[in-house]
Order: sequence, then C-alpha cells, then structure tokens
Amino acid sequence: MFGYVRAVTSALPPEEARRYEAVYCGLCRTLGNRYGKTAQLILNYDFVFLALLLAQPEGEGTFPTCPCPVHPWRKKTCWLGGPALAEAADATVILTWWKLQDAIRDGDWRERGKSRAAALALKRHYRAAAAYRPAFDRMVQTCLEELHQLEEANVPSLDRPADTFARILQAAGADTGLAARTHAVEQILYHVGRWIYLADAWDDLDQDRREGNYNPLLARYGEEAPQAAESLRETMHVSLGLAKTAFALLDWGQWEPLLDHILS
Repeated sequence: MFGYVRAVTSALPPEEARRYEAVYCGLCRTLGNRYGKTAQLILNYDFVFLALLLAQPEGEGTFPTCPCPVHPWRKKTCWLGGPALAEAADATVILTWWKLQDAIRDGDWRERGKSRAAALALKRHYRAAAAYRPAFDRMVQTCLEELHQLEEANVPSLDRPADTFARILQAAGADTGLAARTHAVEQILYHVGRWIYLADAWDDLDQDRREGNYNPLLARYGEEAPQAAESLRETMHVSLGLAKTAFALLDWGQWEPLLDHILS
C-alpha cells in the first residue's frame, strides 16, 4: 500500500528538489545508523513525507555531505534532522515488518516465501523499533487484524476498511511537543491514509477481481465497481481536502513548499 506519497521532483524548483533528496538521503543514513545496512533496503519516499511532517519548522538539523551506500564513489547532501528522522526510521521498520507478516498470511506461495526471508532478515531490527515505539507497534498490529477481519467478512463498505488503515498512519505521528501541531499532523496522516487505501483499492481492482481477493469496491458495488470511479474520486477528493485543511492551520517553515507540493 506504499508508494503513493512522494514529490514529483521534476516539477519542483531546483533548490526544493535538492532539499527533498537531502531528506531522503538523511532518512537512509538514519536507517543505517539505527538499524544497520540491511534496513536501508526498505527505504521509500512515503516516510520522507512523515519525516517532513514531524520536523520542526525552522532551525533543526544540518546538511552535511555523506557517502552514498548505493553509489559509494558519490557524495550526497543529507539532512540530519534529529528526532524526526529517527521516528520516521522506526515507523519504516515497524510498518514494513507488519506488511511482511500480512503477505506471509495472505500471499501466494511465492510471495510467502520471499516475505518470510525478508522478515527473517528484519526481525532483530523490528524488535528494536517496537521497543522504541511500542504504542505505534500495537496500533499497527491491532488495525491490521481488524482489516483482516473486515476482509474475511467481505464487508461491503469503503469507509470501514479505509478508516482502519487511516488509523495506522495517524498513529505514525509522534508527539511534537505542541498539542495543536501534534493534532494537525495526526489529522493529515489520517486523511492521507484514507486516500492511500482507496487509491490502492482502485489500482488493484482488476487483479483482485481475477484472483478473488477482497476489494472494498467489489464488495460495495460488485460488477459495477468500474463504473464507481466518479463516486470514488469525490470521496478521495474530500479526504485530500481535509488533509489540506489541517495543513493550512500551521506554519511549516522551511518545509512548507515541499509539503504543499506533495499534498497538491
């Protein structure tokens, strides 16, 4: 369900594109420092968005040059921003672990085999991340079990599974030290989570129909699901609009252009 939340770097001004890549490289370096080189293999851009949301608006972090683990002969500019990157790295490991567990339970034999191997390599890192963020780990496990039950029951609802998935991302937000900012971050993550779930359901519609998998659109509309595009688009537009409303409440300082671009 990941891969939807990222900037289009070609559409960014050069300075913002460099800043965005610096956060990506900083998250990579934080994963490596915190969990070892194997953890860097699970890096993705969704958690760059999380790091940006959790970062302090101004005056936090530095932009040194760092060696790149993928291209050792190259130096990359990294944003080393303290708690925000550590929290995003922890969330990366925890969510990846539970995604692998879900694939082990529900995937075909090939997917189960690959996921077991990946989970074995990640197990020690997951335990460390869960110790750092036990409440988030419990919430992910609880919500994924709830999602599994909804799927088993073939619940004909878009709202219930989307809400359950959204609560996972909402819980990824950490205490920023200011109640209003923490609440706004949680609201952004919740509504972005709903949008992601619905986008993924639409993208997987044909495959889920062929393979007999649960899909909330098929459960809700049956064979008329492809004709529900306009209704789905309106629902997703509402979720994105609510995320933008929460975003507009706060000053995001140096990160505002990037966050605004990603949410647009």
